Amino acid sequence: METSTAPHIGVGPVPPGFQVMLPPEFDSVEQERLHRKQELAAAFRLFGKLGFSEGVAGHITARDPENPEWFWVNPFGMSFSRIRVSDLVLVDHAGNVVEGRHPVNRAAFCIHSEVHKARPDAVAAAHAHSVHGKAFSALRRRLDPLTQDACAFFEDHGLYEDFRGVVNDTEEGRRIGEALGPHKAVILANHGLLTVGHSVAEAAWWFITMERSCQAQLLAMAAGTPFLVDRETALQVREQIGSPLSGWFQLRPLWEQITEEQPDLFD
Repeated sequence: METSTAPHIGVGPVPPGFQVMLPPEFDSVEQERLHRKQELAAAFRLFGKLGFSEGVAGHITARDPENPEWFWVNPFGMSFSRIRVSDLVLVDHAGNVVEGRHPVNRAAFCIHSEVHKARPDAVAAAHAHSVHGKAFSALRRRLDPLTQDACAFFEDHGLYEDFRGVVNDTEEGRRIGEALGPHKAVILANHGLLTVGHSVAEAAWWFITMERSCQAQLLAMAAGTPFLVDRETALQVREQIGSPLSGWFQLRPLWEQITEEQPDLFD
């Protein structure tokens, strides 16, 4: 793992001389592919552990480093809590299975293929039917800057309001990609959340913390009238905790936890 003495990595000031982790660099495309698949399997295990599964719904995708128009995705119908590296399926943008022994979710293809097409900078995209994300999406509104964590999404998430049932065509995926725009996340009305990142870890962290921010806002709104963080402060906090490096780094404790608890995910 790379280390650095950089004074700031987007998660708060770092004392002089203090070593911080940076995303790994790779000597070959094979090493990078394996690492992405390992992060992807770990992200599914975390989603399962955190209760983000809902039947067969939900998917996380990661671009293949050698063929960026292809992406790795979870097998259709397999529990998040059982997914291993060897279970992941490689598909192209036409939805054809390139590598793997399992079928894929057509909704995953319709949404994620268009999201990846709209966002060539995004290595990964995450979507699941988490409870608080679903509940908040029914309000058809964006998150407010109510907490420090929610400020990571201040003026940096979209809203897709045109819910038409289960996504079964790429045209709706294209519209979702437009609603996402240049942001790290989009709220899909009456559906849930979708996040993207420059790494699998980043996309997974944005989903986890956005789900929790939805929960916090729902609780605050139920209790009374919340006070919003002012715009200047919200933007400042977003710069501190909302960068791609910050998203990657903030998943590290959960990565260490899940890989120690469930090492079979590497199989």
